[in-house]
Amino acid sequence: MAEILGLGLSHYPPLSTPDAQMAGILRMTLKDPGIPAERKLAQNWAPAMQAEWGDDQGVAAAAVHRAALVEQFRRVRAALDDFKPDVVLIWGDDQYENFKEDIIPPFTVCAYDDMDLYPWRHAQGSSMMANGKANAWGEGQDMHYRLKGRRDIGKYLTCGLLDAGFDMAYAYKPLHHESLAHAFANAILYLDYDRKGWDYPTLTVPINCYGRKVISARGFLTNVDDKLDLDPPGPSPARCMDMGAATARILRDSPWRVALIASSSWSHAFLCDRTSRLCPDTPSDRVLYRALVEQNHGVWRGNTTEDFENAGQQELLNWCPLLGAMGELGASLSWSNFVETHVFNSNKVFAIYQPA
Repeated sequence: MAEILGLGLSHYPPLSTPDAQMAGILRMTLKDPGIPAERKLAQNWAPAMQAEWGDDQGVAAAAVHRAALVEQFRRVRAALDDFKPDVVLIWGDDQYENFKEDIIPPFTVCAYDDMDLYPWRHAQGSSMMANGKANAWGEGQDMHYRLKGRRDIGKYLTCGLLDAGFDMAYAYKPLHHESLAHAFANAILYLDYDRKGWDYPTLTVPINCYGRKVISARGFLTNVDDKLDLDPPGPSPARCMDMGAATARILRDSPWRVALIASSSWSHAFLCDRTSRLCPDTPSDRVLYRALVEQNHGVWRGNTTEDFENAGQQELLNWCPLLGAMGELGASLSWSNFVETHVFNSNKVFAIYQPA
């Protein structure tokens, strides 16, 4: 039986930006005319949020937040390097990047061959790095990875998922994006924050996390009062967990050592109306984090797609397959951390599950 490592991380786009830009989502939200003026006043915010915002709109706090995140990424990368996988599989959202009006599949195995990933040249709007914006490393548009693919493993997984009753889409080349959507590109960039290189063959499995807003909002920010012609929903948390469990069964019986990665932050402020889109839904995140730590996956399975949407947790659909997979394998959570924030759009969670 193959060994499988489970990892969870964030692909938070503003981490790619210099500190002065890291609170950019909140700054954009504060311009929304539909949010009551009194809610926008910093003196009316919770003390912890006021402290993080400071008198420089979060610039000093950005350095602290960055340091906390980089520490977690280094720990996850060390676990990955120690494991030495034959392939890395990443679950992430496609935020109106590769999939658009012509097709929105619930799940897709991207069984790409080797490709060149130019993170700054291929950046799109949802990555917040489009149009040649400065990045935190000071890298130019020629910086790239020669990303190794494993079409054979992608085909093996797709066949297994089809046999297991999942009508799985698959692709051998990108559709609307020149390489990888930012959920996947950023996972690689941040795991390689110290620029040691990325030699692991990589499979990506996009999930339609944005569902009702994937086309209507183009998977990104809108104003509160915008009238959206909502789309059909994304897959449910339970269905994503089942897909992850099936993935684990299929790969457990394979000859490959596999690292499974969930790529996303938790509740997103810009998606959460009940916080006036100003801060994450930390209480809801804490409930799910406690369940993750206690390995009480029934709490996750009991959430509906609407529950996730109301809390701005759409992207947690990327974590559901990981929990489903780890539950199926009986893998133990060896380490996790919850990085809380009020002004940097989303709480971030990191996790390592012992190889099973």
